[in-house]
Amino acid sequence: MVTSRTLAAAAVCAAVTLAAVTGCSSSGGFGGSPAQQSSGAKQSLTVLIATSGEAETAAVKAATADWAQRTGNTVTVQIAANINQQLGQAFAGGNPPDLFYVNSDQFANYAKGGSLYAYGDRIPDAADFSEQLRTAFSYDGKLTCLPKDSSTLALAVNTTLWQQAGLTEADYPTTWQQLADDAAKLTKGGVTGLVTAPDYQRVGALLKQAGGWITNPEQTAMTADSPADRQALEYLQGMLKAGSAKYMTEVDAGWGGEALGKGKAAMTIEGNWLKGAMAKDYPDVAYKVLPLPAGPAGPGTLAFSNCWGIAAKSSHQAAGVDLVRHLTAADQQLAFSQAFGVMPSRTSALAAYAAKYPESKAWVDGVAHAQPPVTVAGFNQVLTQFNTDLQSLRTADPATILGALQRNGEQALKNAK
Repeated sequence: MVTSRTLAAAAVCAAVTLAAVTGCSSSGGFGGSPAQQSSGAKQSLTVLIATSGEAETAAVKAATADWAQRTGNTVTVQIAANINQQLGQAFAGGNPPDLFYVNSDQFANYAKGGSLYAYGDRIPDAADFSEQLRTAFSYDGKLTCLPKDSSTLALAVNTTLWQQAGLTEADYPTTWQQLADDAAKLTKGGVTGLVTAPDYQRVGALLKQAGGWITNPEQTAMTADSPADRQALEYLQGMLKAGSAKYMTEVDAGWGGEALGKGKAAMTIEGNWLKGAMAKDYPDVAYKVLPLPAGPAGPGTLAFSNCWGIAAKSSHQAAGVDLVRHLTAADQQLAFSQAFGVMPSRTSALAAYAAKYPESKAWVDGVAHAQPPVTVAGFNQVLTQFNTDLQSLRTADPATILGALQRNGEQALKNAK
């Protein structure tokens, strides 16, 4: 699951370098034996996940146990404290797990280094998965790993604070101007109209709405230093200067959901992970989830996911693919949705999810106009710097921020070739 805390803390451990990944591959996955390669033999697979909590851990263990019982194989699920660091070290040591979560910011690093088995051509119904996410997890034109679930961003509104400000449902914002106007009306008495995170995983939605983005669709050229992207940052900068928008750290909140739940924010921009967190931490807070307001170029949001990676030289690739099929089947994805709140990455399952959870309609509808993440080898460092620069957006020159992003990104694209 891609959580708000994961996205807000996207920096990767410096010890895990691309060089460490590049020359490494699995010899069987955390101690697996090549003798288990035969499809007829009982096999022992190791699965490494980064969990959002006990509910996700229990759901994954139950799903893998079901598959093990059906096939006669065994599966050991291990919980990572820092999955990027642990996978990097496992690849470097030549002993990674058989299956594992792959973050989008690390996907291209692993794929370029030859650490991932590209099994997309072994999935007959791969077209049922979200096109944006299939693109995100493809390398050299090949679908490398299946997205395990999906997430988008939407606008969450504290309806109690909304009503106290004299606003009604008719005032729900559908445009940038309306969002700015509503935020100004809601900012008073210790409440900030809009609170969000100072990172591209939130602010990037504005770039999309303005008609811009960081790279071209093929991820072969930088497009960051553009009038559209400048317009997006200038729009947010205006709200930051006016005080009607603040970053979460400015209101002493760890993320947007906390700011919303504690009544410090009347509105926040968050993904569908908000639903479970609000039910757990702030069950008495009334809120409404709305589509992100459209910008000059129309509606736009961001798409997030992890994928199910299989080690390139795992001794259990055939069994691993069968396990991934099981974990990404429509009924299993819906079971995961019920267990810990993620949305399915299969479009067929997403339709069933939307019917069952109408309160999540804004997140579901966002899939149709969602921008997938940048997945270029080495680009995570570029985005980490961009996030750092966004923290000073209130007083900085948007053109300077985007110029630095453009230059850093061009160098990363050059090195990725």
